[in-house]
Amino acid sequence: MTELRLVLGDQLSPRHSWFDAAAPDAVYVLMEVRQETDYVRHHAQKIIAIFAAMRDFARHLREQGHRVDYIAIDDPANRQSLTANLDLLIERHGATRLAWQAPDEWRLDRQLADYAASQTIPAQMVDSEHFLSARDEVAEQFAGRKQWLMESFYRRMRQQHGVLIDGSGKPVGGQWNFDADNRKPWAGDPPEPQDTRPRHDHSALWQAIKASGAGSFGAPHEQDLRWPLNRDEALAMLDSFIHHALPRFGDFQDAMSSKAAQLFHSLLSFALNVKMLHPREVIDAAASAYHGGHAPLAAVEGFIRQILGWREYVRGVYWARMPDYASVNHFGHDLPLPDWFWTGKTRMRCLGHALEQSLDRAHAHHIQRLMIIGNFALLAGIDPQALHRWYLGVYIDAFEWVELPNTLGMSQYADGGLLATKPYVSSAAYIHRMSDYCRGCRYDRKARIGKDACPFNALYWDFFERNQARLAANHRLGHTYRQLEKMTPQDRSAIRQQADYVLANIEVL
Repeated sequence: MTELRLVLGDQLSPRHSWFDAAAPDAVYVLMEVRQETDYVRHHAQKIIAIFAAMRDFARHLREQGHRVDYIAIDDPANRQSLTANLDLLIERHGATRLAWQAPDEWRLDRQLADYAASQTIPAQMVDSEHFLSARDEVAEQFAGRKQWLMESFYRRMRQQHGVLIDGSGKPVGGQWNFDADNRKPWAGDPPEPQDTRPRHDHSALWQAIKASGAGSFGAPHEQDLRWPLNRDEALAMLDSFIHHALPRFGDFQDAMSSKAAQLFHSLLSFALNVKMLHPREVIDAAASAYHGGHAPLAAVEGFIRQILGWREYVRGVYWARMPDYASVNHFGHDLPLPDWFWTGKTRMRCLGHALEQSLDRAHAHHIQRLMIIGNFALLAGIDPQALHRWYLGVYIDAFEWVELPNTLGMSQYADGGLLATKPYVSSAAYIHRMSDYCRGCRYDRKARIGKDACPFNALYWDFFERNQARLAANHRLGHTYRQLEKMTPQDRSAIRQQADYVLANIEVL
């Protein structure tokens, strides 16, 4: 009697109950397959890091006495498909049972459910034991409501899990959200904490990936890969963040700088999303920093809200709305991605820096993703599905369950307001306030019209002009539409012409 237990590349948690003790009748299987490198075009570092982490995890399991069958990308027997390889492994081991942890992506959940239904041996899915809420918990909380609000879900999660709650059941500090305190630009003081991430040389793995025919983009940095590949390295990163960056995270969580890629962000999302770390231990480490007097409440609450609130919430939205959610396009946008999304070569300094950083590091922090790249894409009318595929491929922490709602819902408002209460767009004024990008830029941040005008300005006002029927009733946009109404017909016509000029020349901006 042998049970085949499938472990996916984002299920690298040694704390799962499967691994509490070595089971002589269980064979754990991991596989590197073109199915997973090719469903979208991925950043080279993302492919390398996931495969390298899988190999490290297999090594760990063997050292703990578990039976492991690992199919590498260059294994001659590799059929390059999840289910085709399962056929091979079931036959190889004479398996009488099949089990897998719940996938986080709808396509894999569907693929494995269909495969299990076609098998003659018993097959079952078990919990991944990672998340703090069930797949359907968000949908159940907001059943029958037109508007879903993350803040309501977040408060419920705080109470349910006893996070930053005082003895009377009220939020510590007397309020739930300290976001208003976290809006400071960064001018270089205090200095950015040192990057303490590990270094790895995976030249041989990268050669095997290329030889397999898997496509990719971005800088591989295969001789100096800076991402954690196991739990010990992830824990070291968590400790470094708590001690050196968390105290100032709140102040500068929305800041952007051409001089600092990391600022005070944790860079823990990759380790969390492949499950090297459990969200509860990250939350508890941050809360302990507050209770121990090491970090201010505004910083700790803001960080915890991203994990206990936003991360859990978007997962619930994803499972409630898939598969139809993947095709939403509220504004009917269809502009192709400009070529500079793949090169970073644009004269807009803000976009150039955010894109070049993404292509070089496979990472950009959430404001760069939302208020620079996503902001421009929404204002310009770029196809949200094309943008979704780019985000899913370029960022090392991007897995569809978390990336798709953030891109289509939060960034592009393509779901018509289910996830976000308003479109998150801005003119150059916000970018200048929160960054140093406008200084030294070829474009004039103050100008709306003319060949030197910042493209964000005309696109911003044109976006609200052409979508007035859809957006004017939104109470959060009242001030914007009052400003638009004060403009003369001549001004509005000039903005329209400027926006048309920008879009006609988008490849050479």
